[in-house]
Formats: sequence, C-alpha cells, structure tokens
Amino acid sequence: MYLSLDLIDKTESLNAEDLALIEKMLHHAAQAEGIDLGSELSVTFVNNEEIQQINNDYRGKNVPTDVISFAMEELGEGEMAIEIEGAPRMLGDIIISVERAKEQAADYGHSEERELGFLAIHGFLHLLGYDHMEVADEKEMTEKQEAILQSFGLRREQDEKH
Repeated sequence: MYLSLDLIDKTESLNAEDLALIEKMLHHAAQAEGIDLGSELSVTFVNNEEIQQINNDYRGKNVPTDVISFAMEELGEGEMAIEIEGAPRMLGDIIISVERAKEQAADYGHSEERELGFLAIHGFLHLLGYDHMEVADEKEMTEKQEAILQSFGLRREQDEKH
C-alpha cells in the first residue's frame, strides 16, 4: 500500500468495511497529493467525550469537534525540522469523533461512510499544511477535499440525484 497507516477504533463501533474504506481513501489522497511512498500517519476514532477532552487540552475549546489533526511537520516558533535520511515521512495523527460524524451525516443528509471519509480527508489535508482560517485558504482546501472525494467516488447522495 501507499501509506503506512495505523487505524485505531477506540469506539469499537466501526466495521471492517468502514476501516477499509478510510484506508483506501487515504491511500488515494496520498497519491493525489504526491506524498512519498511509505509515509506514515495514524487515524484514531473516538467518542465525543474523548475528542472534547483533546480539543480542550490542545486548543482550549471545551466542546466536542468532528476531527482534530496533529501534524508532525508543523513547527513551532524556534523549532527546527529533523530529517533522517531513509526514514519514512511522518505526517502525523488524525483523531475523528465517530459520534460527531454520525450526527453530521444525519444533519447533511448523506451516508455515515461519506462523512467519515470527508473527515479523514479533511484531517489529512491539515497534516499537509492546508487550512481554512482565511477565505482563500478555505476555498482551496474545500476544492481539494471535493476533488479527492469525487475522484475516489465517494459523493454526497444529493449530488448523485442531480
């Protein structure tokens, strides 16, 4: 496979097909983004309570969110990048609330698989440095997400009806 992925379902609520879909989608996204073969990342699936604690601890926001990414290549002020020749590229960690994904799927009127896939791609793009704090950046990230989801074939059900 393209990436070295560690998928951890702490909720024990996802089935093998859900995890396989996320894995295939992330491999697809890595190829689409030209990521080095063998690059590493982890995806952990949690409940709202756990992601709320993480959100509070790391972002000072005491509310559950849908996805949080921790990029290994994002440097703080004064930090230097450490690169070891021959070592795999460490992209970082993505944490997804399965509860929030299910809530949002119902709110948006599409499948839970589509929402989980969207959140995985959204988190993956954050690991690569994409952001949505400014309007232009949000537009670029949104277009990139949709292009990856469309090329993978995971579309919103309402898109399929048109």
